[in-house]
Amino acid sequence: MAENVAADTTASGIDETRPARGRARIVYWVLAIPLAAALVWLSLRSTDWRRVGAVLSSVQLALAGVACAIGSMSYFLRALRWRVLLSHKERLAPATVFWATMAGYLSNNFLPARAGELVRSVMISRRSTLSKTYVLTTALTERVTDAIVLVVASRLLLMGIPQRPAWLEGASTAAFALGLVGVALVVGLRWFHGAIGKVLAALPAPAHVRSRLGSMLEQVVLGFSALDHPARLASFCGLTALIWTADATASMVVARALGLSLPFAVAILLITGLGLGSALPSTPGYVGIYQFVAITVLAPFGFTRDEALAYILVAQAAGYVVITFWGVLGLWRIGSSRRGRR
Repeated sequence: MAENVAADTTASGIDETRPARGRARIVYWVLAIPLAAALVWLSLRSTDWRRVGAVLSSVQLALAGVACAIGSMSYFLRALRWRVLLSHKERLAPATVFWATMAGYLSNNFLPARAGELVRSVMISRRSTLSKTYVLTTALTERVTDAIVLVVASRLLLMGIPQRPAWLEGASTAAFALGLVGVALVVGLRWFHGAIGKVLAALPAPAHVRSRLGSMLEQVVLGFSALDHPARLASFCGLTALIWTADATASMVVARALGLSLPFAVAILLITGLGLGSALPSTPGYVGIYQFVAITVLAPFGFTRDEALAYILVAQAAGYVVITFWGVLGLWRIGSSRRGRR
């Protein structure tokens, strides 16, 4: 069903340039597959698989279950945070937003190029009066905000950590600069959308194209303006703090389940590295990228390569369990509701 929803985004107007999409997919895979292969090789070379197996065999399933429960709570908080943005135009049931959110994360695990963002946006649009452009803009607003929060947090933490990974510091600096550019673009759209609309209206293009571009601009601006209201902004910021605290706590519990110690600050750095890495062209599940990030981030803090590899394998497995369980259930619930309306 996720594939059908993703395909429907083309037919419904989010992207009508199928040849361009085909070329983009080819370029994406040309970049993603060699990158994944190179990072897998870098991550797994010199690995003592007996040591990895020994660490994995010591996992405490009860603590792993606690980590899954915390992860589930984090995803529910993410759904509530997205609902804060969506409520700018229409109040939706928390369950509806949660099921769509989890279906989107499930799609991201099995489809390339973060197709889950389109999947969850289409699902919400179908169950509300909200346009797909507006819903997708709120989803992107979430992602941009997460990136900014993580980058700022990592920059503050890196200033006080002498054994910081060089690549993470460089990536964090670059991401911080890109974040500033993104903020500037958002502010520009918010304050100068009238002038931008006039430019679009004056383009030498058919009237229906200019009208469509103008409508999309208004929906994008409306999506970014969802945080203008102080109460919504406070709720959004509070939920963001809870989400990343929960994610860091779940990371620490996974480490404890393996008999390892992961300080809170290092957990935040690891989450930041995984977030920055996920922005690269990747195969479904971020194979190679997550292994490379875990090893390079955790090694300076007392983890051996084998322990870091065992840790990220368990963390990824726990993530897949949580996302697959709630994502499949979400697809079923949303599919059942559609059939019930027929």
